[in-house]
Amino acid sequence: MAGDFSKLMNYARYVASEVDKVINEVVEGEPQKLYEASNHLIKAGGKRLRPLALVLSGRMYGLDERVGIRAGASVEILHNFTLIHDDIMDKDAFRRGVPTVHTVYGEDMAILAGDLLFAKAFEALGRLSGLVPADRLVKAFRELAWAAVTVAEGQALDMDFERRWDVTLDEYLLMIYKKTAALFKSSLVMGALLAGAPENEITNLERFAEGVGIAFQIRDDVLGLVADESVLGKPVYSDLKEGKKTVLVIYALSRLSTNEKKKLISTLGRRDASAEELKDLAELIKSTGAVEFADDLADKHLKQGLEALNRVRPVDHEAKDLLRDLALFVTARNY
Repeated sequence: MAGDFSKLMNYARYVASEVDKVINEVVEGEPQKLYEASNHLIKAGGKRLRPLALVLSGRMYGLDERVGIRAGASVEILHNFTLIHDDIMDKDAFRRGVPTVHTVYGEDMAILAGDLLFAKAFEALGRLSGLVPADRLVKAFRELAWAAVTVAEGQALDMDFERRWDVTLDEYLLMIYKKTAALFKSSLVMGALLAGAPENEITNLERFAEGVGIAFQIRDDVLGLVADESVLGKPVYSDLKEGKKTVLVIYALSRLSTNEKKKLISTLGRRDASAEELKDLAELIKSTGAVEFADDLADKHLKQGLEALNRVRPVDHEAKDLLRDLALFVTARNY
């Protein structure tokens, strides 16, 4: 499958390299330890998919690629802020195959590093002053602020769900839209706004992002149940240990017998659960057909997203084709 996406991958590597140069310019300073902590996850890698989406969206409507790259740095910086704070809240020990920021630098410094990145995201966007019309830049600032607020709301919902056993599928979909799809949506919208795209084009991009973002998170939830640690870059079954109410858990709860449900409830969210208990729980969830249900749901949302992309009318058709490839790449079944 990798060969199918070779053009996308080559362009993605180029954009990631250029975005990293901008981030290095923005996220530097003293005291040294604070900036080391802030750069820890950034330097660990990552696909830079959100900046890539912004660059391609801007290109579709004639935005200079260099402007898109600078704006893309802002969404990547914001994304890394959310990862640092998420890891603290979820007590995760690894991210992108390296120890998380709070395990290396301590929780206090990790919180500060996240706070710094939050501010630096807006500083990075502000560096576009004079490069794009002021009214477009103001709209992009509003979009970035909306994303930051919405991701926080999504994280709060996710945390609340850990304490509940009556989470519905609709609630789950709203949560993953806010926590995952929202920043992808804002990346696409910011590129289009900076390019001065018409309102109806932006509406279609929002629908595209919603479908792809939701499909991506559903696939990610499935990976957390079926993949090994070398693929995940974090401990296997961490979602089960943290008590995450993923689509898989919600579906399983609706299908299990009373005794099986008791077993799930007694193990899910137990941080002292053994590897064997977690594996048994994963097998129990899989036995309900939850993975197949999740795959079908992801396919449905991806289809809706791609239909919305089909409706856009770009000036740069290559950028649109690459965006379609990006959607297919991030939602591919790697299991």
